[in-house]
Amino acid sequence: MLRNASKGVVRKAVTELAQYPKPGEKIHGFTLLRSKHVPELELTALHLQHDKTGADYLHVAREDKNNVFSIGFKTNPPDCTGVPHILEHTTLCGSEKYPIRDPFFKMLPRTLSNYMNAFTASDHTFYPFATTNEQDFKNLMSVYLDATLHPLLKQSDFKQEGWRIGPENPRAAQAGDAKAEDNKLVFKGVVYNEMKGQMSDAGYLYYIRFQEHIFPDINNSGGDPAKMTDLTYEQLKKFHAEHYHPSNAKLFTYGDMPLVDHLQEVDAQLSAFERIQADLEIRTPIEVNDDGPQAVQVSGPLDPLVDKEMQWKTSTTWHMGDATNILEMFSLGIMSALLIDGYGSPLYRNLIEAGLGTDWSPNTGFDNSGRVGLFSVGLTGVKEADLPKVKLALHKTFEEVHKKGFDKSKVDGYLHQLEISLKHKTANFGMGLMQRLKPAWFQGVDPFDSLAWNDTISAFQTEMAKGGYLEGLLEKYLMNDRTLTVTMIPDTEYEKQVTQEEASRLSEKIKEVTVAAGSEAEARARLEKQELQLLEEQSRSNTQDLSCLPTVHIKDIPRQQEIIDVRDSKTDNVSVQWREAPTNGLTYFRAVNVFENLPDELRVLIPLFTDSIMRLGTKDMAMEQLEDLIKLKTGGISASYFASSSPLDFRSSTEGVSFAGTVLDRKVGDMFQLLRKLVLETDFDSAEAQVRIRQLLQGSADGAVSNIASSGHVYARSYAEAGLTNYFRTKEQVNGLSQVKLVSSLASRPEAEGLADVIEKLKAIQKLALSNSSTFRTAITCGTESVSTNEAALQKFLSSIPKSDQSYPKISAPDFSRNTKTFFPLPYQVYYGALALPTVSYTSPSGAPLQILSQLLTHKHLHHEIREKGGAYGGGAYSRGLDGVFGFYSYRDPNPQNTMEIMRGAGQWAVEKQWTDRDLEEAKLSVFQNVDAPQSVSDEGMTRFLSGVSEEMMQERRERLLDVTKEQVREVAQKFIVEPLEKGEGRMVFLGEKKPWVDGTWETKDMGISVQEPEIVDEDDVKEAALGS
Repeated sequence: MLRNASKGVVRKAVTELAQYPKPGEKIHGFTLLRSKHVPELELTALHLQHDKTGADYLHVAREDKNNVFSIGFKTNPPDCTGVPHILEHTTLCGSEKYPIRDPFFKMLPRTLSNYMNAFTASDHTFYPFATTNEQDFKNLMSVYLDATLHPLLKQSDFKQEGWRIGPENPRAAQAGDAKAEDNKLVFKGVVYNEMKGQMSDAGYLYYIRFQEHIFPDINNSGGDPAKMTDLTYEQLKKFHAEHYHPSNAKLFTYGDMPLVDHLQEVDAQLSAFERIQADLEIRTPIEVNDDGPQAVQVSGPLDPLVDKEMQWKTSTTWHMGDATNILEMFSLGIMSALLIDGYGSPLYRNLIEAGLGTDWSPNTGFDNSGRVGLFSVGLTGVKEADLPKVKLALHKTFEEVHKKGFDKSKVDGYLHQLEISLKHKTANFGMGLMQRLKPAWFQGVDPFDSLAWNDTISAFQTEMAKGGYLEGLLEKYLMNDRTLTVTMIPDTEYEKQVTQEEASRLSEKIKEVTVAAGSEAEARARLEKQELQLLEEQSRSNTQDLSCLPTVHIKDIPRQQEIIDVRDSKTDNVSVQWREAPTNGLTYFRAVNVFENLPDELRVLIPLFTDSIMRLGTKDMAMEQLEDLIKLKTGGISASYFASSSPLDFRSSTEGVSFAGTVLDRKVGDMFQLLRKLVLETDFDSAEAQVRIRQLLQGSADGAVSNIASSGHVYARSYAEAGLTNYFRTKEQVNGLSQVKLVSSLASRPEAEGLADVIEKLKAIQKLALSNSSTFRTAITCGTESVSTNEAALQKFLSSIPKSDQSYPKISAPDFSRNTKTFFPLPYQVYYGALALPTVSYTSPSGAPLQILSQLLTHKHLHHEIREKGGAYGGGAYSRGLDGVFGFYSYRDPNPQNTMEIMRGAGQWAVEKQWTDRDLEEAKLSVFQNVDAPQSVSDEGMTRFLSGVSEEMMQERRERLLDVTKEQVREVAQKFIVEPLEKGEGRMVFLGEKKPWVDGTWETKDMGISVQEPEIVDEDDVKEAALGS
């Protein structure tokens, strides 16, 4: 607005079609093919094509300051070497215009973006970012276009990101104190280790094996480690030349910034290329026909936290729909949800509730990302004897549903959810839209058709009115045996076989090097030299001149924060925070009920309580009926454990249960009735209660080892922090390793013992959870026109719940004098670690320099030492201002001892470092990426409501962050890191395989796992860890 106002121009809405060229007209090297206004999404879409190269371009204009850019390429993988994935990494390691090492990571502290990433999908690769700053948008677009179209693709980058052979610990050899294990030759590489971990996660492995059999034409784009070492540097460069070309590209922009500016920059980059033949091949799954069902068996690893007799995984898949038929795909999505979603769904009842398995298999659901839709239903936690029963139950369910028909009210519930999702104003609408359109766009689906929401829903309702529509689709696609069934058998030898395969492959590769070198000694010398050269190149990256990289500046950040107006009132003696804002006819409700002196035995069961009230039903209503009402009347209701530190004293905290709901203004009363019923009337005494609670526990415990590893650094941080304050102690009990151990223990409890003791505690929580008392407070966000009706509905709700002030005897202060080092033996060959230290409260002047210090250490020291040189997938520092903690972490770390030394020495490094003005500015920019990230209207005012942080406190902290000096950074490093570590005030935690370095100075905590053959367990591509956030 200000940009155009300053020119004296009356700004037109960016969605007005009249201001854009007409179809057929040319603009900056592009021809506009067509345009369309979509009023229900408040956007205008423009489809263009680049005249010279044929690049496809979709622009979505919308009154949204959070602008999005993405460039993507069709990348059908030619084999399972992971070439698209390795290329995604290596393109970001330097380009012609920005010839420095890792410009992607180096840009992180030079931008105000709220999102930067890159993704390798099954048949395409794309690079998106989002920012609200116009100069920042131009900077990042330039970096992204040059990285993808003109990467340096150096051989050293291929070896770092892809694969190589080298000594385990070259730095030890360099220092002259190498042990035998340090000199051991091993496969290395960021992507290699990432996928090695992925493939040893049983859930991911099952999904990949399923994909390999249903979709053999689409090879594993992420890469199979067993095949990855066949990839050559020359093949990587060839794949880039053939696929990362404008003729094979799809570009997407979104938001309120001028399209003309985008096109001018993009054309300048694309025009250097000549048109080539694009990769238009759309690959499809195997044929499943009337010749009979197909079945495949594969092997996989055991989960040490799960009953050995319940470790089979099985699923059955049908072809279902063509992606170009938008109406049918939408309808099939509704049908799939009706069959699978919720505890009351027919498939849940006949499969999981019937005891055939503990949870859905990883591929369960309707996959509409390919040209041919796939509908899969499967289970994990299956007993071998029950395998044949699963498929029989599927066919029986389809026959029952077809005969009975789909309930119209359930269909209406899903349409109601769609209506609310359209009205909900999210901060990340553009990114979500891009991620929804991209897969189908690469499959040849017209994105304009995908945007036509009202047309699709109207056509669906017309078909429904004719009768028998969904039942007809069920019969057409699922009432047959044209299927593929994939079953994974738990194999006690699986990990051993994987280890042996890698050892054999490594031996063969070393032989190849030996033949080329002429002798074993010369081969080793070459590999060691290669590793040291790479280490030297990595070392230089921290002292590179980065002046070629564009940047925004601190002056671009307003000193005054945007004011969120809220007001307080009392309703029936309960405090209410009101946020009046345009909400599109929606009301957002939040509530917190604070508990005093809550016993540990109740706190640890709050997650099970909040799961149970959404599962068990009441005396007069089954859960299926309640789920239907939730979908018909609300946009969702939830309950969860709540805790918050005090902004005035981080050692003081509150805890309780929080509630949330989204609803159309006219249905607020219905939401309150449902919330009251779920919390107060859930029947824990029913005959089925124990069985269903056991199923909840087994579902949560299933895959626990993989789940820990997927966020191993988070679990390590949580346990380290638990030794500092009561807030962290209670959070760890509810969300950390302690909770995993409890749930696994309860899930494996013999049925004969029952769960009566657990149920009594759940009933005690029920009496506490919802009460009209001095400990209860609420917040409502809605339009001004809805305040009075919402106030009346709230008054009625509060008068209907018990007035209870139940309290427990005062608990003595917890003892935090535990061992400063704790180790959790877990079956991973890589490690996850954390070191946590107590600091200051939110209002302290030291909080701002501590936050800046965390960014300086991450970007200027830890990322370089722990990831680039140490080989961990991620590592960094963090400062949580509200909770009074400063910490370090590493993720998927092959070298924990080295990391510990780096963590312990980081404070002294910061004290001695001669920081530059540029260093400080970049750290401040990094902090403000989060501080000024766009908020959804439903989140506005929530920091004040949940934690008591006032606008004045936030403004004061903002000014302190902007004003932090180099001297303040050094002072807090000395006071809150160096000195406390000398006094033993830090808490260090590591997870992984126990080795001799875990000596008597460590406290070893048992998770109840029988650790046998070590395995690497890894998470999905967690960029936040890699970026040190």
